[in-house]
Formats: sequence, C-alpha cells, structure tokens
Amino acid sequence: MSEASDAPEPTSTARVSITYCTQCRWLMRAAWVAQELLQTFRTRLAEVAIVPGTGGVFRVELEPGDGRPVVLLWDRAVEGGFPEIPPLKKAIRDAVAPDLSLGHTDRVQPGR
Repeated sequence: MSEASDAPEPTSTARVSITYCTQCRWLMRAAWVAQELLQTFRTRLAEVAIVPGTGGVFRVELEPGDGRPVVLLWDRAVEGGFPEIPPLKKAIRDAVAPDLSLGHTDRVQPGR
C-alpha cells in the first residue's frame, strides 16, 4: 500500500560531485556527505559522484543542469575545514528544488 508521501518526485539532471583526498583518507566523510544529499534530495538529484583526488582536496560542486554553469559549493582550500550539511543542503535546494522543504533545517534558530 502506498502513502501520499511516496508519490513520485520530479526527476532532475542536476549532479553533485564530491572530490576528496585519498591521501588524507577522507572517503568516509565524502560518502557521508553523499548519503545526506541522496537521502534529502532523492530523485531531485540525478547523481552524486564521489571523486578521488589528492593534495588535501575536499570540494563539493553542483551542476544544476539545464545548461546552467557548475557552482562551487565548498572548497577546503578556500573555506578550510569541511562543509556543514544544513547550508550545503540549502544551497542545493535553492538551485534545483526551491519547492522542497528541508524541515528543521529551514527553521530559524535562536541566536543565529
């Protein structure tokens, strides 16, 4: 039996790539970010790719599809550290699924 929440979602051509440093052993972090995005966006993303790299790289890029240019969402070389998931999800949502609610992530938190 199917519930209303199981209705098919719009499909997309949007693609996220997560490039991680193999030397730093950041595969698990890249896989966790990919899992978070796939769980949230389901079929609203056509693909989430995990791309091996070297030299301390950790970069998240979005190809929104429909001929729009690639958007750099996070680059460790620029930002330092690793991306926080809520702002990453908001940036992707705003680009590919503006109608999607992110639940508690959308709520304004006191003091912020």
